[in-house]
Formats: sequence, structure tokens, C-alpha cells
Amino acid sequence: MFIDTHCHVSEEEVKEYLENAIKENVKIIVTSSEDLDSSLMNVRISNMYPEVFTCVGVHPSNVRNYKECDIDKYRELLMNDKVVAIGEIGLDYYYGKEDRELQIKVFRDFLKLASEVDKPVVIHSRDAIEDTINILKEYNVKGIIHCFSGSLETAREYIKLGYKLGIGGVITFKNSKLKDTMLIVIADHGHINCDEILLEDYPDLYNLLDGDTWIEPRMCAFKIKNGMDEEFKYLFNKKIYFYSKE
Repeated sequence: MFIDTHCHVSEEEVKEYLENAIKENVKIIVTSSEDLDSSLMNVRISNMYPEVFTCVGVHPSNVRNYKECDIDKYRELLMNDKVVAIGEIGLDYYYGKEDRELQIKVFRDFLKLASEVDKPVVIHSRDAIEDTINILKEYNVKGIIHCFSGSLETAREYIKLGYKLGIGGVITFKNSKLKDTMLIVIADHGHINCDEILLEDYPDLYNLLDGDTWIEPRMCAFKIKNGMDEEFKYLFNKKIYFYSKE
């Protein structure tokens, strides 16, 4: 069985998306939100389909549209049983730090809310590792670091805080050091069936389907198992993986 833990699907797309997912043994889909409008939409979608669950929140690239009074609307959305987490939230300094203080404020608002309602969080962090870790240390909240691609030291720091590492397709790139980092993480924990590592997507699959936007999870599994070296097969076979279409 596959679980899609992080996807962005519109109301127009969801019916076909879900039909394709079920055919490929994807039993649960968790949508992720970027702002209040997408959060409201995702809750509507999740209420329509038993297989769909959702996360609500404000992506760091959308913090300028956030109003402090919105937090009560998010609190109300989180009362819905189909809302399983807050996300994606976090910090993104890739395009500069002009709105850094606003990003931090919004990030803190949602971490406080997560602590209040006892929900996990989905963290987006790009070019902001130090601030992200320092802020997470202030809150007794757990969740997933979405598309983690950092160093071994950073991986250990997140895991020490109780977070899972969401691993994206970068682990398959020839020059990526992420695979070696994950092998050491496994060795650190001394047991195989831990779930600190989640595989979220595999970009090469976009080239397998002649431009079709749907990436079949079974093809994902086949491609990884048959196209990677023994160390990567070890990672794939021994961990719990979650498939995602972005």
C-alpha cells in the first residue's frame, strides 16, 4: 500500500487524481496547503472523499497574505477530523530575507497553534536551517521536515527534536550526498524498521510517462528498485516510504 503524504491537487483535478491513485494502490492521500484559500479548499475536498486527508497552513512564500486574525479560522479548521496536520509552514530565505521577520512571526504563530491543538506539523525550510532548528527547539511539536536535503549534522539535529525526515528525489541524483547521510542515519539508530526517513517523490518518473502529469507509485517502486545501486535498494527496501506527486 502507498500513502501520498504531500500533494497539491485542485478541486477540478481531485476526482481523476484519486481514481488513478486507487488503481495504483495508493490508499490514502494527504493534501498540503499554502494559504487560507487552499486550506479551505483542501478541507472541502477531504470532506468529499474518505481517502483524502489534509494539512492546513501558510507556506512561507505566502506570509504577506496572512492576517493575524486568520489564526482563529485555522483553529476552527483543525477541529475537523480530516485535518491531520498543520502545513506546510516554515522558513524560506532562498529569494532573500526581506520578509524574514514576517516569516518567523507566522511560523511561530502556527507552531503555537500546533502545540495548542496537539497536531503534527509539515515543515518547509530552505536556506534557513539555523533559524528553523532554533525556533523548533522552543516548541514541543513534532512532524515532518519536508524534502530534507541537508547535512548529517542537520539530520541528527532534526531527529533529536523528534522530527521525521521527508526525503525527496534529490537522493537519486548522481552527485547527491544525501544517500550517504541516510545510510549513516540508519546506522545511528541501530534498527531497520524505524521510520525517520520518508521518500516523498522521484523526479525521473516525469520522463517515463510521455508528459502525463500522473506518476504511478508502482512505477516509482519499480524504477527505484531496478535503477539504483545496492545501497539505494537497501534504503528503499528497509524503510517506510511515502509517494508524492508535486
